[in-house]
Amino acid sequence: MNPVTEAELQAWVDGRLAPARRGDIDIYLEHHPHEAERLRAYRQQNVALRAVFGPVLDETIPRRMLRPRWRLPRWPLQRYAASLAFVLAGGAAGWLLHDRVDDDAFSALAQAWPGRGAGGALAHQAALAHGVYSPEVKHPVEVGADQQEHLVAWLSKRLGTPLHPPRLAPLGYELEGGRLLPGEHGPVAQFMYHDGNGQRLTLYVSSGQRDSKESGFRYAREGGISVFYWIDGSFGYALSGVLGKAELARIATAVYQQLQPS
Repeated sequence: MNPVTEAELQAWVDGRLAPARRGDIDIYLEHHPHEAERLRAYRQQNVALRAVFGPVLDETIPRRMLRPRWRLPRWPLQRYAASLAFVLAGGAAGWLLHDRVDDDAFSALAQAWPGRGAGGALAHQAALAHGVYSPEVKHPVEVGADQQEHLVAWLSKRLGTPLHPPRLAPLGYELEGGRLLPGEHGPVAQFMYHDGNGQRLTLYVSSGQRDSKESGFRYAREGGISVFYWIDGSFGYALSGVLGKAELARIATAVYQQLQPS
């Protein structure tokens, strides 16, 4: 087998690898689990990016951006050199600030998401949280399942109701842990599960739901992330994962039957 290159691994992540080479890459990843884990994280990051930025691609292009192309003025060579230096300096500054800019853009898009009712907002926030934390390799949760008693007591206290993470082992998923998140109307609990292949699910429990008539069991899809969600009184629940609708519905039904505020 020919040596595997980084370019081929990235093509595998993007689904653009030549069919004749896919078998070789699959064999390579079977013998290099750390590389397989890295590429899996890249794929989930791609899903998260599509969930956040996908709607922007569907927006209508503003009319002011459809103007005719500018003609390049006939500047002296010195002015071209000065302009080039200015662009390069700006690019360097942009690179130094790129983490901050990305975070600001990410937050702005999350806040500017068009309203679709309490349930639609719940589904979007749940998908966003899943996309952010499920790709994490070292810190996917704040408190691990080995401290489940502490995790449940802590999140129950913060949300103001006893929480009982559903048992999904019969469906092939074990509790990995959880974390506390800020919500639009109050604190949010996120429980994370994983199966034997590293596939992750997250259960998003949001407090402070108000004036909602959306009490049914609903489905949404944000980018590549599927979400089943429902609202019960002042609490909203959303199960998210990169799964097909039928499979996620089977798991969400089990969650719905188990997880209820008492």
